[in-house]
Amino acid sequence: MIIVTGGAGFIGSNIVKALNDRGRTDILIVDDLTDGRKIRNIQNLEFLDYIDCDDFDCAIADGTFDVGPIEVVFHEGACADTMEYNGKYMMKNNYEGSKNLFHYCQDRRIPFIYASSASTYGNGTNGFVEKPEAEEALNPYAYSKLLFDRYVRKYEGEYTAQVVGLRYFNVYGPNEAHKDKMASLVRQMFYKNKETGIINLFEGTDGYEDGGQTRDFIYVKDVVNVNFYFWEHPEISGTFNCGTGNAHSFNQFMQAVIDYNGKGKIEYIPFPEVLKGKYQSFTEADTTKLLAAGYDKGFHKMEDAVKEYCELLDNNEGYLR
Repeated sequence: MIIVTGGAGFIGSNIVKALNDRGRTDILIVDDLTDGRKIRNIQNLEFLDYIDCDDFDCAIADGTFDVGPIEVVFHEGACADTMEYNGKYMMKNNYEGSKNLFHYCQDRRIPFIYASSASTYGNGTNGFVEKPEAEEALNPYAYSKLLFDRYVRKYEGEYTAQVVGLRYFNVYGPNEAHKDKMASLVRQMFYKNKETGIINLFEGTDGYEDGGQTRDFIYVKDVVNVNFYFWEHPEISGTFNCGTGNAHSFNQFMQAVIDYNGKGKIEYIPFPEVLKGKYQSFTEADTTKLLAAGYDKGFHKMEDAVKEYCELLDNNEGYLR
């Protein structure tokens, strides 16, 4: 069996779809369907069973969880709202539960591949390389991810099975409708541009021109490929960046949407006060360690991936088929 926590969410459901494409249906999805919109992400997928994340977390914590042999755990479940400032809630969801699942897997020699975040690099002053001196957290979400990375790092050299943390950069692609304001700008601006011809971006900040803030945008299909690469190489453990290594400005990112729709212009809005000091104006993954680990599947060209995603937004509301 394969377990995918957050399996009804954005990246998790894409992992389940890719497993189905490989002929795998022996999958246990762990998630919280309080937001019933996520059902749309999994209604056409094949899996063995579903369990609510609270029930799963309790069973893992008290040692009563047992579904037989487990081949691998893809741990994607988390509160991913970077604007959530309830630190207690964030730590319970993203840190405590992850610790318990990590130990469960170690006790049973189960490969454990989990979602970390590029937010663990803060404003990027010290670069985006997988080293402690580059780490910084600007909000509770980032801190919950960083603290877990540091926790599993303490056990390096003692692992009984593979442990891989993937620091996701700016992921976009199908099945993110439920994320609302945390969804990618492609999702947020596609329909507005289509209807009004307008795309809104922030005015310049931190020395960047209007819309010139840059991010390492990575297509969700590439994120799945990186996850599967490590699954196929259980001898490799560690923390790895999961980004393309090539940053694009928001202007470039949204120009790809305009090009698809065949119309539009970008209008700039004031940079929100609430984000000052908490915003990454530049991210770009250092992929040296990932490539040294042997990853050789490459990455989608940004313009091609945005076009493919826009076609899904146009014809299937942005959901996987």
